Amino acid sequence: MATSSIRRQMKNIVNNYSEAEIKVREATSNDPWGPSSSLMTEIADLTYNVVAFSEIMSMVWKRLNDHGKNWRHV
Repeated sequence: MATSSIRRQMKNIVNNYSEAEIKVREATSNDPWGPSSSLMTEIADLTYNVVAFSEIMSMVWKRLNDHGKNWRHV
């Protein structure tokens, strides 16, 4: 398991992110490969839930405002 993956899992636990937020963080990670189509489908399906939709959009907005070394988030 990559160090970045372990670090991401620890941040997810410490920050108490929801399932939807974790999936968005994984999809917008700095990993050199893009998100899987199954992950993107899961995120799309979660948008039908009002609570999950607001969590997803909040995390997407946060990621879009990243800059510097986190340019891959966008």
